[in-house]
Amino acid sequence: MIDGRVPEVARLPRAFSAAPDYPQRVRTPFVTSTVIRRLALANVVTNIGIVVSGGAVRLTGSGLGCSTWPKCTSDDLVPTSAMPIHTYIEFGNRLLTFVVAIVAIATFVAIRLAKPVRRDLSLLALLVGLGIPAQAVLGGITVLTGLNPYTVMAHFLVSVVLVGLATVLWRRTQLDERAPYLPARPWMRTFVVVLTATAFVTLALGTFVTGSGPHGGDPKAGRTGFDPALVSQLHADIVFLLVGLTVALVILVNVINVGQTARRAAYILLGVELAQGVIGYVQYFTGLPLALVELHMLGAALLTAAVANVVVQIAAPRGVPSDFGSTSRRDRDPFDPTRSQTSLPNP
Repeated sequence: MIDGRVPEVARLPRAFSAAPDYPQRVRTPFVTSTVIRRLALANVVTNIGIVVSGGAVRLTGSGLGCSTWPKCTSDDLVPTSAMPIHTYIEFGNRLLTFVVAIVAIATFVAIRLAKPVRRDLSLLALLVGLGIPAQAVLGGITVLTGLNPYTVMAHFLVSVVLVGLATVLWRRTQLDERAPYLPARPWMRTFVVVLTATAFVTLALGTFVTGSGPHGGDPKAGRTGFDPALVSQLHADIVFLLVGLTVALVILVNVINVGQTARRAAYILLGVELAQGVIGYVQYFTGLPLALVELHMLGAALLTAAVANVVVQIAAPRGVPSDFGSTSRRDRDPFDPTRSQTSLPNP
């Protein structure tokens, strides 16, 4: 050992596997690690933004402001001055889809231009990009079916999946594919999978609550026919289960040495869940005021992002956690070609 560094891969602790021998990274003039991270973060922000925008469309009764798709009306592609405000609200949400698509394309192109190509990032960026036109088509079907509550539910849940994928993409831009791999314990990975599935069920039941409630997006929109009080109670029961699992996760990450970043991810998730629960109860007992319902939808998107962050940091970590090895900016930068490949913890 020289200067606290381990010169041979053979002397690494068992928790780490050897990193592949990558050639020096070649960058184009405009593609840097900072650009890629910011574009990945922009994917998260824009996908959350379109969830909030879609909520505004529904809560203002503008879901059929544009009565057809892809045109706004059978005669006009875009709204005209004679059309009501609901038309502009719905059309504005459609325009935001183009912003989301542009960001997704820019992210994918930037990742592909950074050599050697990070295949994990490329796949995630591609999935986010492909999900956007699929989501646009589903939005069109939602309009053409007169805001059928089940297509509205599917429309929201696809957005949730895209927020999750975008968050995983963003967080993985901060981890190094070339660094030694610290595998999660199998039972811990299973626990996180169960927690993630519970979170998705919670969000899905939330869509049933919405589909049974008064805010259908248009006075003529259909409802599921379920008892809102019964569906809300079932949704609350699953929320309690999710919070319980998250409390257990917080305890586990404090007992097991998983690194400061993983612990922070668990605490963030618990904080988002508690805030979301408070908003949910307040909106229910105050008659579903529009502002709180919109805030609850934002909370649902943030909950998705927080769960995805837990998946990356705890269930599928890549690279050395912040508690290990060098903490210099150069050694933490997965896109820096001069990054030390031997700056690893002393076993």
